[in-house]
Amino acid sequence: MQSEESLRLHQKRLTQAEKRMGELDRLFIRIYEDNVAGRLDDERFAMMSKNYTEEQKDLKAEVKNLQQQIHEQEQQAENIEQFVQRVKRSSTLTELTSYALRELVKAVYVDAPDKSSGKRRQKVHIEYDLVGYIPVDELLKAEQA
Repeated sequence: MQSEESLRLHQKRLTQAEKRMGELDRLFIRIYEDNVAGRLDDERFAMMSKNYTEEQKDLKAEVKNLQQQIHEQEQQAENIEQFVQRVKRSSTLTELTSYALRELVKAVYVDAPDKSSGKRRQKVHIEYDLVGYIPVDELLKAEQA
């Protein structure tokens, strides 16, 4: 839900930035025409032109960044949906088969043993396909909810 809200905010800001870029184009044309007609002196034209150009440059960079973030968020949402579909198909499994493991898990990392507490403990990190690493405490919270 946070991702959807973030995506919505990014899309709204992208629309605003693109609209402002269009306004800047029109404003630049207007000050150029005013300068040619003599209604705006050269010094003021140069200052306004510089300000509009800088703002437009900043907006172009922001638009590019927003488009990239939106694309990444949409890709992430698609990956999560695909992963959920895979989990639903595998929900009737009674044992972990090699097929299910290949379908759901990308990698398994096992940390070096820790014997500092007097007992040997090892942490296992599972990186799921399409969604990456999900901390075990997050899975336990979701399961208890």
